[in-house]
Amino acid sequence: MEELIVNLSQGALDNLNYGWIILFMAIESSFIPFPSEVVMIPAAYMAAETGEMSVPMVILSGTLGALLGALINYALSYFLGRPIVYAFANSRFGHMCLINQRKVEQAEQYFDRHGAISTLIGRMIPAIRQLISIPAGLARMNLLSFMLYTTLGAALWNGILVAIGYACHTQVDKATLIQTISHYSHIIGYTCIALLIGIIAFLIYQGTRRKQDV
Repeated sequence: MEELIVNLSQGALDNLNYGWIILFMAIESSFIPFPSEVVMIPAAYMAAETGEMSVPMVILSGTLGALLGALINYALSYFLGRPIVYAFANSRFGHMCLINQRKVEQAEQYFDRHGAISTLIGRMIPAIRQLISIPAGLARMNLLSFMLYTTLGAALWNGILVAIGYACHTQVDKATLIQTISHYSHIIGYTCIALLIGIIAFLIYQGTRRKQDV
């Protein structure tokens, strides 16, 4: 797996453009396992190094791809229903995609506990991110709400990954970046979650202070 991540990261740095970002992030958001760190961090690094892509467009492309992939899961779940979704999860192909009944059940439980907002929050949680669209489709969540929450969650997640990749440009070379992503992809994901929690806490604190001042 580590060797695959290295190869994907190297390929991303060598050939990435907006179209590939959309495609890779659509794959990442569907039922096929693919780490977003491998796409968005190298894309931001490349934008900083060559100037051929802009950071806002990298985030926009990644978010569009994530939305497209999420809509695939949503539509399949919406139209096929729970029996077929669980049959797929228990199939050999489902296991090849690192999906099983337990993971789908966890995503459904998460959706049941948090409701529609889970499609936003779930976009930023490893192991839930790719699957949260499935219970949304099974529950026949309002499509516009689903698209809005998914877009916001994906944009926040991609923005943090892009910030990391952009900052890495002045700190490490390409080879070091690739090795870091391959060795610490899970840690990078949890670091992003910590940063996001910090940002949300700061915004809540600022909002509370304004109310107190008034």
